Amino acid sequence: MADEAFILRDATEADLPAIVAIYNATIPGRMVTADLEPVTVDSRRAWFAAHQQPSRPLWVLSDSTCTVRAWLSFDTFYPRAAYDGTAMIAIYVDPACRRAGHGRRLLQSALDRAPSLGLHTLLGYIFGHNEPSLRLFSAYGFQRWAHLPRVAVLDGVERDLVIVGRRVAP
Repeated sequence: MADEAFILRDATEADLPAIVAIYNATIPGRMVTADLEPVTVDSRRAWFAAHQQPSRPLWVLSDSTCTVRAWLSFDTFYPRAAYDGTAMIAIYVDPACRRAGHGRRLLQSALDRAPSLGLHTLLGYIFGHNEPSLRLFSAYGFQRWAHLPRVAVLDGVERDLVIVGRRVAP
């Protein structure tokens, strides 16, 4: 399907089941999230509500049938006022739609729109063994700002966390 058939928009509560399904699909691969068990729609309602403020939106990329294929969230980096201009972004893509450019489209949109959201710095928290995500963020000018060795344990395997960052406004 051509890229033009996809629509980037703010998520609605009706999108929450699809958002959760895409998120849960990443858990077994142990590449993207530190959650070890699937989450529920109910458990994500407060998270969804926190993304209803203008500076921390939750976006979905949907196809011509309005099916959510990918999503991006802007999350609070640290809950102190001095850090309001910094956000952590998370990108999740439906497994059936990976390698179709959806992650690139979402990341570019985040970079383009971050200044209008009052953001000057974007961060990504990526497992050190998640080379595809590290390459994606690197291709968009993110640099490795921190390396936290062996801070996560996934199925008995200690994993590193890499924090990548990029300034998006002066």
